Order: sequence, then C-alpha cells, then structure tokens
Amino acid sequence: MDKNRLKELKQVAIDIRKDCLDMQMEAKSGHLGGAFSAVEIMTYLYFELMDIDPSNPYKKDRDIFIMSKGHASLSYYSILARRGFFPVEELATYRKINTRLQGHTHIDSVPGVECSTGSLGQGLSFGIGIGLGYKKKGIKNKVYIMLGDGEIQEGQIWEALMLNGSLQLDNVIPIIDNNKIQLADYSANIVGQWKLKEKLEAFNYNVIEIDGHDFEEIEEAFNSIKPDHANVIVANTVKGKGVSFMEDRIEWHSKKMDEEEYDKALEEIRSEEAKLNG
Repeated sequence: MDKNRLKELKQVAIDIRKDCLDMQMEAKSGHLGGAFSAVEIMTYLYFELMDIDPSNPYKKDRDIFIMSKGHASLSYYSILARRGFFPVEELATYRKINTRLQGHTHIDSVPGVECSTGSLGQGLSFGIGIGLGYKKKGIKNKVYIMLGDGEIQEGQIWEALMLNGSLQLDNVIPIIDNNKIQLADYSANIVGQWKLKEKLEAFNYNVIEIDGHDFEEIEEAFNSIKPDHANVIVANTVKGKGVSFMEDRIEWHSKKMDEEEYDKALEEIRSEEAKLNG
C-alpha cells in the first residue's frame, strides 16, 4: 500500500470516528467502544477491498459484509453513508422515531445492510448460507462477517465454525474483533484464557492474527487468505480506539457521553487529524 493511499484510509477512519461521536451525542444512545474497535477493518473492506456498487447495492455478483456484532451500528452506518449507500446527513437521525437507522441494523431498511443482527450470534450462520449459495451458483465473490469476541461465546457461532471447518469454504471470511472486553467485564474474566487461536486451528482453520488497527497488516491478512481452505482473521483491537479515556475501558462498551466528554473526545480525534495532514 503506498503512502498516499494509507493516508486516505486513515482519514476515512478519522471521519468515521467523528461521525460516531456526533451520532451518539445527538441520540444519547449507541455503543462507541465496539464501534471504534472495528473502524479500520471496515474502512479497509469498504474503501479498498470489497466488490460493491452503492448505486446498485444488491447486484447479484457482489461481496457481502455482515455486521454480526450488531450493536456496533454507529461505525457501520457511518461507513455505509460515506461509501455512498445513503446520504451522510441521514446519520443525524440515528435511533430517532421513524428513522431507518435503528440501534441494531435491519436488512430491509438501510441500503447495504445484508443481515438483521439484533440478536447476536447469528451472522456467521447467515454468511455461511450465502457463501455456500455463491459456490453452488458459481459466483466468485466473498462474504465477510464481523464477529465480537464476546459474541463468539454464543453456541451457534461454534456450530457454524464447526460446519465451515468441514465445508472448507474459502469465500466465507469470519473476522473476530478481539477487543477483549464485552458488556460488563474483560472477556478473560468471563471465559478465562481460552486460547482462541489454538481452538480455531483445531476446527481446521487457517488462522491469521493481526493488529486490527494497522492498515498494512489488515491488507496483508486479506492477501493471506488460503484458497480451498477455511480462513479466519483474529484482529487484535482496542475497545474505544482513538479516544484515550475510552480505550480499554469496560464502561465504554455502552456508556453515553456528556458534553465535556464529547468535546474532549472530538479534540483528540481532531488532533490526530491535524498530525495526519500536517
């Protein structure tokens, strides 16, 4: 990746974080921590990798993204808007009466949303179904599924992982947003040190582990997808990435900002933007 393109992607990520702050402040609702940890992965997918067409969002031969950790809708909606699926101005309606932009995404309301994910744990099963259908129809596109490391404690996730480990679908790419915090605690305090990489390898996956905030590592991960093999990306991330007082803090899974926190967070992100463009 050349330096100019890297700078462009970093700017998109900054814009996404600013959108998320504005949306949560306006709505007094939304999950910032897990939205921020997923920003770089989604930015790379939507602005660099995926074969999509915002003017024809449901074309037959398209790549699919499923936000299985549906509470990260702040960053997901911002990505879709800035990629051209709907007007950026509509972000101001987030979680308001009669808006299309509900707290958890809904498949039939927002262009570009491929799966309803109000109930966690279902996105991988849904994605495997699409991937298998693509294989049967000879469609070469891929299905990318963003999973939370808290979400993957759901039994349905492991049933789906087991199935895909057997099917060896190389067009289904689960991405685990491994920010190590879930609703009310660090994940290790809930399920212990569970050796995620070793478990996934035991399910017959090519496991690609990366820094989920490093665009160059993200690019290398997607370039390392093995053909004719089940693959999974474990993206080590930081909950609340980009705002120092939110980073790696349990409460920022779902805490709402007051005006002072909003101003401080926006100042930090704008400072990072100034350094990028200085």
